[in-house]
Amino acid sequence: MNNNKSIFSIAILVAALGYFVDIYDLLLFSIIRMPSLESLGLSAEQVKIQGEGILIWQMVGLLLGGIIWGVMGDKKGRLSVLFGSILLYSLANIANGLVHTVEQYKWIRFIAGLGLAGELGAGITLVSELVAKEKRGIATSLVAGIGLTGAVFAFVIKQHFDWRTCYFIGGGMGILLLFLRISVFESGMYQLVKDSAIQKGNFIQLFTNRSRFKRYILNILIGLPTWLVIGLLITFSNEFGKQMGIKEKIDPGKAVMYAYVLISIGDIVIGFISQWLKSRKLALYIFYAITILFIVLYFTAQWNGTANGMYIICAGLGLGTGFWAIFVTMAAEQFGTNLRATATTTIPNMVRGMLAIVILPIFNTLQIFTKSYYTAGWITCVIIMSVSIVALVLIKETFGKDLHFVEQ
Repeated sequence: MNNNKSIFSIAILVAALGYFVDIYDLLLFSIIRMPSLESLGLSAEQVKIQGEGILIWQMVGLLLGGIIWGVMGDKKGRLSVLFGSILLYSLANIANGLVHTVEQYKWIRFIAGLGLAGELGAGITLVSELVAKEKRGIATSLVAGIGLTGAVFAFVIKQHFDWRTCYFIGGGMGILLLFLRISVFESGMYQLVKDSAIQKGNFIQLFTNRSRFKRYILNILIGLPTWLVIGLLITFSNEFGKQMGIKEKIDPGKAVMYAYVLISIGDIVIGFISQWLKSRKLALYIFYAITILFIVLYFTAQWNGTANGMYIICAGLGLGTGFWAIFVTMAAEQFGTNLRATATTTIPNMVRGMLAIVILPIFNTLQIFTKSYYTAGWITCVIIMSVSIVALVLIKETFGKDLHFVEQ
């Protein structure tokens, strides 16, 4: 029994540290976007336009990488993804520190996105299958809560090092993490189906059955508020601040840091709330309500405000969207062992990808029609939050679900 507890603890620790490095690298561009692009000789307007473009390339990489690593996780095992993905994004981040043009920056962030896509899904899948169903939500919340502090660490590093060095540090941490992974064991649940004739890791299977397709789409939609907040409101908090008459300079990196401090707290707290309520959905409703409250404050309470006011509201938005762990755990609980890694890895990356193919396009289109950055922002929030609430109403409760099943 003690040996099993040790195995579970190591798996949780390694998954948490892996997600820490993942988040450090994933959010690093948002944190150092301005100084890195300015050092390449871009004007303020070019920094805004090219920054959005590079972010989209990174998100497209995450979208495609989610599919690749998810399929591999079911076909070759959870550990193969944990090793492969971190090696790819570590090397990509080292390469990021060597770029000299915007074009190089875009391509390397795309490759980094491909690598970053595998970490969380594989880690949550592994932990979900190793830990008892009664404690699953708490275990995955600890993984996410600890891991999300990687964004805070990225901001601290940015304060003391050149942006190129920040990328080198991220790559170096990833390489070191590979040595820790040696002590992690494969999921016993996966071992039971590994050599069976059951079809594994068929991405198309998610779309060929009405029930599976519905589960898949609803899981994606309930996660949209996370990247609505991080990818739009917080990453471009300096632009929204200007629109609302804030005279002080707003540092988007600092806004990200404030948000992620509270996101990491939220992700731990929601695990215990879910455990207490015996419900994933009720816990999510509470966090949706917090998100909506701070979105309203973001667009109403900051006219002619201060930079500190913006940071505080970004922190509140972070708390509200601190449901990433439970959202990804729900994805793991919705699908059988032969498709679990595919679903759990692709769903969060589909959500991240939605920033590039849904959220920002809606926002940009609304800018054309409203001719207002501010108005386009709040209308985008209304649309995305409405869609997510409907999805949450429709999705099935998964608390305490037994994961010993396969998709036929």
